[in-house]
Amino acid sequence: MRYQDLFPPIHWLAKSNRSTLRADAFAGFTGAAIVLPQGVAFAAIAGLPPEYGLYTAMITAVVAALFGSSMIMISGPTTAISAILFATISDFARPLSAEFIELALMMTVLVGLFQIAAGAARLGGLVALVSHSVMTAFTAAAAVLIAVSQLAGALELHVEQGGNVLERLMQLFEHAPETNTLAMIIGASTLASALVLQRIAPKLPVFLIALVVGSGVGYWLDAANNGVSMIGALPDIVPSFHQPQTSFSDIAMLAPGAAAIALVGLLEAISISRAFALRRNEDFDANQEMLGQGVSNVVGGFFQCYAGSGSFTRSGVNALAGAVTPMSGIFASFFLLLILFFVAPLVAHIPTPAMSSLILLVAWNLIDFGELSHIFKSRSTDAVIVILTFTAGILIELDFAIYVGVIASLCVFVYASAYPALTVTAPSSPKEGGLRKFREMTDAKTQKCPQLMILALNGPLFFGSVDHVGSRIKKLRKENPKQVHMVLILTGVGKLDLAGADLLKATALDLQANGGSFGIVATYPPLIEALRRFGVNDVIGADGVSVSKGVAISRATARLDKKICKVCLKDVFGECDSLRDA
Repeated sequence: MRYQDLFPPIHWLAKSNRSTLRADAFAGFTGAAIVLPQGVAFAAIAGLPPEYGLYTAMITAVVAALFGSSMIMISGPTTAISAILFATISDFARPLSAEFIELALMMTVLVGLFQIAAGAARLGGLVALVSHSVMTAFTAAAAVLIAVSQLAGALELHVEQGGNVLERLMQLFEHAPETNTLAMIIGASTLASALVLQRIAPKLPVFLIALVVGSGVGYWLDAANNGVSMIGALPDIVPSFHQPQTSFSDIAMLAPGAAAIALVGLLEAISISRAFALRRNEDFDANQEMLGQGVSNVVGGFFQCYAGSGSFTRSGVNALAGAVTPMSGIFASFFLLLILFFVAPLVAHIPTPAMSSLILLVAWNLIDFGELSHIFKSRSTDAVIVILTFTAGILIELDFAIYVGVIASLCVFVYASAYPALTVTAPSSPKEGGLRKFREMTDAKTQKCPQLMILALNGPLFFGSVDHVGSRIKKLRKENPKQVHMVLILTGVGKLDLAGADLLKATALDLQANGGSFGIVATYPPLIEALRRFGVNDVIGADGVSVSKGVAISRATARLDKKICKVCLKDVFGECDSLRDA
């Protein structure tokens, strides 16, 4: 690894000047104003005191900016990660308790270590294999869990924590008669103001204004003295070094959830970073971003931060505000700290129902109903993945849902790879301008040669697909016993292993034993080399592999039985006329 990769600012600091610093400072100030209510809200989702969300917004953003690959992405607390952390740790400790906080900090360090290991192993490309359907379903399940977990705060109900979504709903129903009317009024007014502002003035800091409205209603109703809880004062606005106080048994207990958070965090960060890099025509290194996210979480875990990742909202605002370099994230953390010096005392007066109602809105906005509808209408395999992932998140555990989704995606991928399309093709007739337009035999305009079968394979030919491809070839040969010559087009094949090569050799030997021939069309250099290395060329001959369909067919037609050609009335190939006259 180059020393520049260990400290990416070496690349972009050289491009910084007074103009870029001015632009980054403005973008940072804009982002700081947005993250203040977000940090408090996300901490509430995670089951942590509000200052931990703000610490995460400060420290994680700075470290990820220094060690990541993206020029524009802002890291910090996110909704999905907050939900997984809450769902995982609430089974072992009560939210907001000292034990819960220590477990959250230790989990953050574990998340960072997993991510650093993945980046060091150069696994950036593998993360992209997790399908979009998995993330869509997982996010929807997280949204439902978030909403259910915040209903207690919105209604001022004191219920037992932990369990899946259905268990939490049962707890809510049992305690429903204890609902605090003032809490409902505060929550409803906060939510209503946020909805109205989103519609008429979406560019304003909607959450911040809605919290002011909810706090004002709470003050007017004297909520604090009528059973409505408050967020509480921030004990300190500056994070400090703190080593998580946990045991080895705690680490083993947290590891599965930490692995899930690490994966989700990397998926969020890489997808956001890559999207902005493409949009801005900038370089992007997924492995470097994985390292950056990992370092930010390891450092954050020792400075009172919980697990974070790239934030699409903050990154989008950062880009729109004119950010140029990662200095914008550093400026955002600095300005957030300055703002907290003035507004920190006011956080204590925010009613919990006001914050909970806003989180309900966050949860609703997380669900991509349009994408879910599109998946169920157009892609059956993706629909199965969505159902399995969402169901696991609702009925089992949220961190387990991501594993279910990944396994389901891999199963779909393997299934599709094991059943590649093998189609019978032939040149269309009449020939157009002397060029052979190959089409599937289902096309009414195609004619079939009585001696030569042309097949096209679209997909990998490896140990997982040889049974399907071999059975398909045997079936076609049984249906067309006189077609003892075959050309197999492999231009759609990128993967060939020893099992696939053995199938090709066996097919060639069978055709040759029946007086026929076997030719292959291959243009991909690694595939041509694999055919040679696995000994396929030794069986089909030096001219058995052709780089074009025209050459392969010319070689194959030269081996046809001329007696059959003389009485054949079909005009399949350009060579047919000469074969009749031979």
